[in-house]
Amino acid sequence: MMTARSGLPPAGAGRQLPPLALASLLAILALFAVLGHEGRRVAQTLVLAAPMLAWLAWPVRHAGLARLRAVAAWLWIMAFVLDGSVRAYLLSAYQAAPESSFVLGAIANTGVREGSEYLVTQWRPLTLWTLLSVSAAVLVWRLIAQARPAPQARPSRWIMAGLALVVVIGAVGHASKPWRRLHPVAFWPDWGRSVAALRDNWADEQHERDEALRRALLDRPTVAWAGRSTVVMVISDSINRDNLSLYGYRRPTTPRLAALKEMEGERMLVLRNAWSADASTLPALRNMMGFGAPGRPDARHLLALARAAGYKTFWMSNHDDVAVDQQHARLADVVDLVNRTPGRSSASLDGGLLDCLQEAMHDPAGRKFIVVHLQGAHPHYGLRFPAGFAPFDAAADAVEADLVRSGRSLWLRRFRQQYDAALLYHDFVVAEMLHTTRAEGRADDRRAFVYLSDHGQEVGHESDRAGHSPGTAAGYRIPAIVWRSEPFADAALISARPFRADWVAWTMADLLGLDWAARQPGANVLDPAYAWQPPVLPIAVRSFTD
Repeated sequence: MMTARSGLPPAGAGRQLPPLALASLLAILALFAVLGHEGRRVAQTLVLAAPMLAWLAWPVRHAGLARLRAVAAWLWIMAFVLDGSVRAYLLSAYQAAPESSFVLGAIANTGVREGSEYLVTQWRPLTLWTLLSVSAAVLVWRLIAQARPAPQARPSRWIMAGLALVVVIGAVGHASKPWRRLHPVAFWPDWGRSVAALRDNWADEQHERDEALRRALLDRPTVAWAGRSTVVMVISDSINRDNLSLYGYRRPTTPRLAALKEMEGERMLVLRNAWSADASTLPALRNMMGFGAPGRPDARHLLALARAAGYKTFWMSNHDDVAVDQQHARLADVVDLVNRTPGRSSASLDGGLLDCLQEAMHDPAGRKFIVVHLQGAHPHYGLRFPAGFAPFDAAADAVEADLVRSGRSLWLRRFRQQYDAALLYHDFVVAEMLHTTRAEGRADDRRAFVYLSDHGQEVGHESDRAGHSPGTAAGYRIPAIVWRSEPFADAALISARPFRADWVAWTMADLLGLDWAARQPGANVLDPAYAWQPPVLPIAVRSFTD
C-alpha cells in the first residue's frame, strides 16, 4: 500500500486534505495571483481556482479516484502557478500583460534563433522565475500528498454548505466569459491563436500595400523642385541618446558623428529633444512610415507617397524580419536584405549595408529615396560589434562610478559596457553613411540625410535591468540627426525643438520636396509653422525638452 508521503492515497477509507494543507495551497494560489494580476483580477483568478480546493476538502473513498484527484489537483494548481509566473515576469521586465500588442507582436515576430539569444540575455531573471515555479511545484505536490483518512464519511453540514458555496461561486465565475477567459486553460490556447493570427496577417499584406499605393496616387503628390534629389533615411534600433557623447554622454561613443557636426556646421542638425512614441520596433516603424496615423482608413505610407511623386525607392535592411518586410520593405522599388540569418538578434553587422548604400547612390535615377534599416544596438549587445572590439571593458571611468553609486549590479554594468561598445561601432556605420550621402553620386544632386532610432533602451538608466522598456523614459529617448546639402537658416532654433519620431514622415516629405493637399506643416520640425504636441506615452515624462 502506498503511503501519503508518496502522494498516492491508499485504498480504503476516504481521504481528504487537512485544513492547514488547504490553507497553504490557497496561499500559494493567492501569491501567484497577486504577482501576475492587478486589482479585481486577483479575486477573479482565485474564484476560478477555488473549485479544485473544494474537491480536495471532500473525502474520497475510492483509491483510484483519490490518485486521479491528486494528479488533477496538482495540474490544476500548477496551471495557475505557471500563469502567474509568466505574467509576473512580463510585468517586472516590460510592464506589459501577455495579451498586450507589445508582447503579441514580439512573440509573433520572434524566430527560434532570436528566442534562443533572448534566453541568453535574460537567463538571470528567467532562471529565478523558473526556480520559483519548480519550488512551488514540489511544495504543491507535498501538500496534496498530505491527504489523510477522513474522521467521518461525510463532512458536517456546515462544511458541506461552505464547500457547496465555493463550488457555486466557482461555477458562476466559469460561466462568465470575461472571468472564464482568465483561466490559464482557456487563456493560453487563445493567446497562441492570437499570435498565429498575427503571423498570418503579416504573411501576405499585398492588399494593404496595393491600397497604400492607390491612396498615394490619388493624392497626386508633386515635387517642389525640378532637379535631381537624393534623400537617405537611416532608421536604427534600440539607441538611447543618453549614451551618445554627441548628446553629452561621458564615454566617447560618437567621435565620428561629433567630428562631422563640427565640419558641417549649420548643414547638420542634432535634435536635442527627440522622442519615440513607441517602445518596440513594429509599432514605431508603422508610425514613422504612416505619418503618425497608420490605422486610419485614409492612412498614407511614406514610401508609397514618394513613389507616386516619381522617386525611385530603396529599402535596405540588416533585419531578417517578416513583419517589416511585408509592411514596409516590399513597397519599395528595390529591396536589399543583407541579413540571411533568421531573427533580429543575428550576428550580421550593420557595416554590411555600406556597400549597398554606395551602390544605390550610384543608381542613375534622377530622384532617389533610400531607407536603411539597421540593427543598431538591438539586444543582445555583444552581437552588435565585431569580435574582439571591447573599448570600454573594465573601464574605471565616470560612467562606471555612477553605475556603482546607483547600486547597479555587476552583470548590468557589463551590459552597459557592451551597449556602449555597440554604439561606438554604430557611430562608425552611421558616420560612413552620412559621408557617402555627402560625397557619392552626382554633384548637382539636392541631398538630405536623416538618422533616428525606432525606440530607446533601458541599460541601467532608471532600473537594474537591460532591454526594451515601455515603463521607463529610457525606452523612448532617441537620437535624431538631420543633414542637407543647403544650410538651415534657423539651425539653433530647430535643434532645440522637441521632436517625435512618429511625425518624422512629415519632415521626410519636406526633405523630399513633396507637396499634396493633406500636407501638415505643423508636424514638420523644419517648418516655421511647427506646432509641438507631446506624444501620449504610458509613462509620466517630467519634461520633453530636458
